[in-house]
Amino acid sequence: MGPMERNGAVGPEEAGFRYRGNRLGMPEEGAGSVPGVGRRLVALMLDWVLSMAIAYGLLGADPTEGSATALLVFAVMTALLLALFGTTLGKRIAGIGIASTGERGIPWPLAVIVRTVLLCLVIPAVVYDRDQRGLHDRAAGTVSRRL
Repeated sequence: MGPMERNGAVGPEEAGFRYRGNRLGMPEEGAGSVPGVGRRLVALMLDWVLSMAIAYGLLGADPTEGSATALLVFAVMTALLLALFGTTLGKRIAGIGIASTGERGIPWPLAVIVRTVLLCLVIPAVVYDRDQRGLHDRAAGTVSRRL
C-alpha cells in the first residue's frame, strides 16, 4: 500500500517533489534549473584538466609523484573562482553556476570553502538527493544551476 492509499495524504517528501529543484523554487527547464549529471561531469573534467595543466605545466610538479599538487590547485582555483564569480572555467563552459539556497546562515566565501573541501573528498559529491544536490552542496547550502 503506497502513501496515497493509506489515508489519501502524501508524506512531505513525496508531496514536495515534482522535478529536480522544484522544492528549492527553481524552474524545471532552462536558465536557473538544476543541470543534469552529464553537464556537471563535463564541467568537473574541464576544471580537473586545467588544474593538472597548471600543476604540471606552470608549477613544474612531477606527474609521477601523484596528483596532490593538482588537487591543491583544483581546490584553490575552485574556491577562489566560486567565491568571486559563482562559477569556474569548466562550469562556465558547461553552462553551470553555483548559488546559495539561503538554508545556511554562513557567509558565501565560507560556504564555497566548505563545498570545495567536501568536493575534493569525492564521496560527499557522489551521494546526492532527489534534487541532485550532493552532500557537499547540502552542507554548504548551495545548489548547481544552469546559466
